[in-house]
Amino acid sequence: MRQAGRSLPEYRELRKRHGLFDIVAEPELCAEVTLQPVRRHDVDAAVMFTDIMFPVLGMGVDVELVENVGPVIQRPVRSAADVERLRVPDPEESVPTILEAVRLVRAGLRDDQAVIGFCGGPFTVAGYLVEGKPSREFATVKALMYRDGATWHALMQKLADTFARYVAAKVRAGADVIQVFDSWVGALSPSDYEEFVAPYSAHVLAAVDVPTIHFGTGTATLLQEMAEAGGDVIGLDWRIPLDRGWAEVGGDRGVQGNLDPAVLLAPWERIETETRGILDRAGGRPGHVFNLGHGVPPETDPAVLRQLTEFVHEATVEARV
Repeated sequence: MRQAGRSLPEYRELRKRHGLFDIVAEPELCAEVTLQPVRRHDVDAAVMFTDIMFPVLGMGVDVELVENVGPVIQRPVRSAADVERLRVPDPEESVPTILEAVRLVRAGLRDDQAVIGFCGGPFTVAGYLVEGKPSREFATVKALMYRDGATWHALMQKLADTFARYVAAKVRAGADVIQVFDSWVGALSPSDYEEFVAPYSAHVLAAVDVPTIHFGTGTATLLQEMAEAGGDVIGLDWRIPLDRGWAEVGGDRGVQGNLDPAVLLAPWERIETETRGILDRAGGRPGHVFNLGHGVPPETDPAVLRQLTEFVHEATVEARV
């Protein structure tokens, strides 16, 4: 899962000297940070190290990543004029360093390990742009959607166009899978999702010819709508039993998930029990990507992540035999 490396001491040492955007600006360093958890845990894929706000820098947005706060926007986007000022950049010009990092990571992996490139979901990124900082209520966002739909749709179209180009460029650089992280879309009702979000997420997911993963949190009421918007695999967070979520998604799609990240802080016996429960709910059916239901807590013991990976590999090999 994204942010797997932040529990590693080697990553923390790097972060003492480099900010997140500084790391992404140096392809070799970005590739190294991406590969650190792969080496440590021998997982099946590398998730590129970057931030969902990185591509909006090329749109002309001034973003500051504030420690323990998140993305802070100096000039929030709240009017038609604000949206008009945004560019839809060429990724080869606006994000060349992350594309080179993708090439380096692909070269540094075994053939049976995948490179997962990702972008933020248009709604989640728009949420930061409009609110100006992280929010759980999204009152300003919803006010804009309801009061000035034209401006909202124009913003979402520009974000979708930018992200579609961004992920397509990552695929050309060597990404094997694309994941859309719509972390905050669970704040919406199904009808609002369909009206204000689904077409734009669908545009991004349809922009590539490689497998796609469509991920959100708090989305138990949106799984059918998300599946209709697109994604070969739908991410399930830890709030819904995996088999129930899979039934909501539909059997023609895969699912990813869904161990509660906080369980990683429990004794191993509890971790094993919870993990077995998820694998039992998957029932050995093809299409389940075992993963966490969200990012790795920074205080996680790296040895636990390695043990978890080994346990899942062994358990699923046994199931196939």
